[in-house]
Amino acid sequence: MLFGKLDINPSTFPGVLDTATWDRAAAAAEILRHRERWVSLSDAAGEAAPPQRPGVPAATVLTASPREVVALAALTDGQRAFLQINGLSKGSDLGRPFFQLQLREKLLLAAYPADAAVIDRFCTTLALPNGPRALGGTPRLGIGTRMTTRLWPGIFAAMQRHGFAANTIQNSVRELTLLEDLTSGAAPERNYASGFGMIESGYTGSTFEGLWVAGVLAALEYAHALTYGADADHIQVKRADTGLARARRVVDAARYYTFFTLDVADVLRYDAMSRTGAGDELLRQSIPAEKERRDVLSYHQKASGNDPDLIGRCIGKFWSALDAAAELAKHIVSLRGTAGFDLEFAFDEHPPEIAGPACISSDEEVAFVAREIRRRGLAVTHLAPNFGVEKGFDYRLADGYAGLSTRVASHFRIAEEAGFLLDVHSADDLSGEARRAIRVATGGRMHFKISPMLHFIFAETVRDRHPDLFRRWWEDCRAYAVEEAQRGSAFAAECLAQLPAHASPSPTQEVFRHFFFAYPGRRDSAGRFINREAFYTLPADTYTDYQERIAAHLGMLAEDLFNS
Repeated sequence: MLFGKLDINPSTFPGVLDTATWDRAAAAAEILRHRERWVSLSDAAGEAAPPQRPGVPAATVLTASPREVVALAALTDGQRAFLQINGLSKGSDLGRPFFQLQLREKLLLAAYPADAAVIDRFCTTLALPNGPRALGGTPRLGIGTRMTTRLWPGIFAAMQRHGFAANTIQNSVRELTLLEDLTSGAAPERNYASGFGMIESGYTGSTFEGLWVAGVLAALEYAHALTYGADADHIQVKRADTGLARARRVVDAARYYTFFTLDVADVLRYDAMSRTGAGDELLRQSIPAEKERRDVLSYHQKASGNDPDLIGRCIGKFWSALDAAAELAKHIVSLRGTAGFDLEFAFDEHPPEIAGPACISSDEEVAFVAREIRRRGLAVTHLAPNFGVEKGFDYRLADGYAGLSTRVASHFRIAEEAGFLLDVHSADDLSGEARRAIRVATGGRMHFKISPMLHFIFAETVRDRHPDLFRRWWEDCRAYAVEEAQRGSAFAAECLAQLPAHASPSPTQEVFRHFFFAYPGRRDSAGRFINREAFYTLPADTYTDYQERIAAHLGMLAEDLFNS
C-alpha cells in the first residue's frame, strides 16, 4: 500500500504508521462479518473469554460492565480497532466511530480507528490500566525497542516475573525518523552518534509515531498489569538547529509520549570549566542584562556558597543548553496540556571534537544544573550527568568500579535532594559488577537505559536459527565498515583490523557489534525498505526463542540493579 511516497505492507512493517487501522473499509467489512462474535463478547462481559478460533478476530476486553464493553479487536489482516458495545444513542465521549452496527435491540457496536490520537483518548478517557503514564521518581529500566512488536512479549514477561517498571517504548532521533519524512520520500538525515561517528538517522525503520502506536497497543493486549512509560529519547538540541525547529518537529511527532529526553550535549561549552579566572567574562557573555546577571549570581552564591568564578564558569557551560530546555519544555506543555510527563535534562554525551573522559560531570556542575532548573521552574524530573560510562565498553577508567560507585553516589545525593531521579545512559555494555556498583550507590533508585543489547540478542537468535540471513546481515556490516574506513574513520579501520582473515560470520566480532545496526533500515533510491521485512516474517518459534532470551537478560539486569 502507498502512504504518500512510502510503499509498505503495514502488517509486516510494524512501528511505522501512526495508525493500526490503515484500511477502514476492510476493517468495517470484517467487523460486520463477525456480528455474532461481538454479541457473544457482550454477553460474556466479565467472564472468561472463549478459546480463540482460527479466522476469527481476537479481542482484548479493556473495560466491561453489564451496560458496556470496550474491547480492542485484532483483525485477521493485522489491523486493530476499538469496539464499544452498548446503547450509544446518546453519544459517546470517545469521539466519532468509523463504523456502527446494530447487533440487536438496544445493543449497538461502534468501531473506532486505532489512530494515535484515538488511542491516547481511549487511554485517558477510560483510564485504561495498561496505558502509558509518567512515572516520576519510580525506579525503572529504559529499554530500547528497535525490533518493536517482536520485543514486547519478552519485555512484558520479564516485568511480570521480576516486578519492575520500565519505559518499554524507547528510541532516539538516531534510531527513529518522522512519519512525515518517510511519506514525503525525504532522504535519511546524517547525524552524529557519540563515540561512533556520523550515521544515517532512522536506521530501525520505525517512526516516533509508529513506535508509540505499536507499543501502546501491545501493552493494552497484554493479559497482566504493566507499569510503563514511553520515552522519546535523545531529542537533540543542535548548534545548527536555528530556533530549535528540528527539535520542535520531533516533539510534535512524539506528543503522546510520557517521557522526553533532551540531549543538550552539542550546545554545552566544554572549555568553560577549565578556564579558571574567566568566570566573570563567561557570565557576562551568557547573561548580558546586568540585573538578571546580578540576580542569578546572587541566587547561586546564597544556595551553594561557591565563589563567583566557579558559578560563572558553570553558567558559561550550561546557559545555552538550559535556555533551549526551557523553550522545549514550554512546547511540550503546550502539546500535553494537563497530561503529565517526565522530562530529562541529559548532558552525558559529547560532540565529536570532545573525548568522552574529558566530559565527566563534577559535583559542582550537577548541583548547579539542579539549582538552576529549580530557579527557572522547569518541568524537569530527571538528570543524566556523565559518569564516565562509554558506549561499547565496560567501565574502564583508572578509578575502577569503586570510583564509579563513589561518583554515582555523590551525584545521586545531589539529584535526590533537589527532587530529581538520576538516569544512567549507554549502559548496555556495563558488567554485572559495574551494575551492582551503581545499585549500591543509588539504593536501586535510578533510571537505567539500554538500547542496542536487545537488538544484538536478536542478531544472536538469527545467527542460531537462520544462518543465511545472518550471513547477509554480517556481510552488510563488513561492507559498511569498509566504506567508513575509506572515508577516513580510524574506528572502522580498527574494527576491520581485528577481524581474522577468512573469518566466519559471528555477532561477537567487533565489526559486527559496532556496524550491525544499519542493515534493517536500509532503503533503495525510491525510499523503499530493502531488508526490514525479512526480520518481521520469520517463523513464530524464532520470535518465541528471542523473547525468552530477552526475558532472561532483563531479569538479570533487574536482579543486579533493583534486587528484583
